[in-house]
Amino acid sequence: MMQLRCGSTLLDLSLPKVMGVLNVTPDSFFDGGRFLRLGRAIEHAQGMIDAGAAIIDVGGESTRPGAEMVSVEEELRRVIPVVEQLARAGRVIVSVDTSSPEVMLAAVAAGASLINDVRGLQRPGAMAVAAGSGCAVCVMHMQGEPQTMQRRPQYTDVVAEVKHYLQGRIAACEAAGIGRDRIVIDPGFGFGKTVAHNLALVRQLPDLVALRLPVLMGMSRKSTIAAITGRPDDNQLAGSIALAVAAVLRGASIIRAHDVAETVDALKIAQAVQAGV
Repeated sequence: MMQLRCGSTLLDLSLPKVMGVLNVTPDSFFDGGRFLRLGRAIEHAQGMIDAGAAIIDVGGESTRPGAEMVSVEEELRRVIPVVEQLARAGRVIVSVDTSSPEVMLAAVAAGASLINDVRGLQRPGAMAVAAGSGCAVCVMHMQGEPQTMQRRPQYTDVVAEVKHYLQGRIAACEAAGIGRDRIVIDPGFGFGKTVAHNLALVRQLPDLVALRLPVLMGMSRKSTIAAITGRPDDNQLAGSIALAVAAVLRGASIIRAHDVAETVDALKIAQAVQAGV
């Protein structure tokens, strides 16, 4: 049975889990500006928990293509009050979506038990903070930086290159003292990838599952879906769910989603099909 150690909590991943997205930013691609006020952010998080989210991922800096960086002070101002309230309620694992070691440290002190870093703990000091925190960590692959990553992403073999990168980050985590029971990997769907690259990562997901660590997939409402369906950006729920089911049937353990209730239901059906129930 696969379990993820998130501080003092063990998250059972024998069945796939949903991570609810909570962006407390003005410029995220789908929900930017909707949850800037603390009360609205907490209300939305509670709704996702009621709908079945096992993790709430709180982010204070957008990483959409072309997004600008924000100061550490601004990221702390946005994120920490939300993390504190959610952690105090104790209903869910609280994740902080950040690459900043200062934000990681403050979020852990506020009660976060998972660090979700799109830069794979590569900023100076990030690995040391994560190692000393006792938290789970999610290390993701990204080609380039959010400001430029979608200009001309190129790979010889996207799956092999992403796997090689993730193997390197796993080794770095272990060398820093982060046990494998605390590590999640994320191939970075949409982060410096074309539509073809993204689809290859989903199609060949078993190659990454073979690393024998939980795989997180964040595909919800991303532009690849609109490119395939031809529908407007605000009409990507069905495509998001289709990708989530495809990923779970190929071994993904955690699906990061904006639409938690619908994703939870879809994964229950997928799991029932897999289990023959």
